[in-house]
Amino acid sequence: MIIGVLREARPGETRVAATPTTAVALIKLGYAVVVEPGAGASSGFSDDAYVTAGAELGDPLVADIVFGVNAPSPQQLDGLREHATLVSLLSPAFSPELVADLARRPITALAMDAVPRISRAQSLDVLSSMANIAGYRAVVEAAHVFGRFFTGQVTAAGKVPPAKVLVVGAGVAGLAAIGTAGSLGAIVYATDPRPEVADQVKSLGGEYLPVAAADVEVSATGYAKEMSDDYNARAAALYAARIPEMDIVITTALIPGRPAPSLLSAEMVASMQRGSVIVDMAASNGGNVAGTVAGEAVVTENGVTIIGYTDLAGRLPAQSSQLYGTNLVNLMKLMTPGKDGMLVLDFDDVVQRGITVVRDGELTWPPPAVQVSASPATSVTARVVLATKEPMSQGRKFAFVGVGALVLFLLGAASPPSLLGHLTVFALAIVIGYYVIGKVHHALHTPLMSVTNAISGIIVVGALLQVGHGDTVVTVISTIAILLASINVFGGFAVTRRMLAMFSRS
Repeated sequence: MIIGVLREARPGETRVAATPTTAVALIKLGYAVVVEPGAGASSGFSDDAYVTAGAELGDPLVADIVFGVNAPSPQQLDGLREHATLVSLLSPAFSPELVADLARRPITALAMDAVPRISRAQSLDVLSSMANIAGYRAVVEAAHVFGRFFTGQVTAAGKVPPAKVLVVGAGVAGLAAIGTAGSLGAIVYATDPRPEVADQVKSLGGEYLPVAAADVEVSATGYAKEMSDDYNARAAALYAARIPEMDIVITTALIPGRPAPSLLSAEMVASMQRGSVIVDMAASNGGNVAGTVAGEAVVTENGVTIIGYTDLAGRLPAQSSQLYGTNLVNLMKLMTPGKDGMLVLDFDDVVQRGITVVRDGELTWPPPAVQVSASPATSVTARVVLATKEPMSQGRKFAFVGVGALVLFLLGAASPPSLLGHLTVFALAIVIGYYVIGKVHHALHTPLMSVTNAISGIIVVGALLQVGHGDTVVTVISTIAILLASINVFGGFAVTRRMLAMFSRS
């Protein structure tokens, strides 16, 4: 079968659905690849590069499978052959007219932006691929308009404070923005209705700002859901309190199949300092910020720039095309089980079923729901037990400690003097070993360091018990042992402290 690669008809689109590298991968699967002349020019891929990769230049509309980035134009759709398979970004949830038009044609249409968010479909997830690039580019655009340092600096001419960045929504795009802003030296804050992303935000150097509300829970689909009025009110209060001190705000909130939620009001924007920047990454779906204009950057009366670009991923066209093309290659691998260049559409596969909008002229959208869980479900019984379990009271704690002390006293009273000495060393070794290991920062808590510190602690305890027993040689050796073991313990803490200081921001 032949795969045709379209030259994008949408004005301003810089991406292409296949690069010379991905064309090679498609040919290895048994397909012939035909590229429309000039298709990769805006991405930096010449026609000669495609020919060198093994593709041919020609009319992609005569192919059995047609690749595109965006939905083809009406003229391109009219040129498709019967029973052809179209693969592109179709936005079926927002384009009912396009879906109806596709259903009137004897073709099969697959929407790459409808890939279900499940583990085995991650390699096909175009939305994540593009969101990752867009999150990075959002920070670059903000930095360009901001026109000042992100990182703090101390110079002979004075001190420059670091920029403060707030990222609203910690999905793929948000996490990319957090990592990029943090790598530039900014102080980054982030908020998201899914509490499970707090650790991800922290791992990238950001500070998670929680919104305490009754409907905040672990996501069951991997996407944020539409929140209640109570949550929205609490979130608005958080934004109103924190936004005035922010230099840059990046909003990424999107709900699949719904218009983007409105998060920042005009009053919040007006509270920001002159020269501040907002990047509304949801501009194409209506925007999260009051005053956003899709595709444009506008400046408010108080000097705040609101960037509503809808082509952030396309502003890095070569890498965007490569990642998008790789997503398509992975789809072809899934749908070419024989690696013989023959496309097989399997409706028993939830991934293939989920992206199929039309099959041979038959409307198949919307697909059945795919239940996805980001965490193991907790049974109702377990929740009740956890909710009703009371913490141990102080009285019970003291009682357990008292019983333990009594047992230890009875053992000591009944033990011979030699066993009592060994028992003392054992008890002290446990206590010292616990504190020596417990005080090491978890980031440096390797098994080697744990064992070394524990052994050093035991050496110190044993040597202390041998000092002053009348034998000069034993006392000297014990003193040397105490000195060397102490150097190991305290030196380890000193090195740990210096290493952690290298990663901390003053």
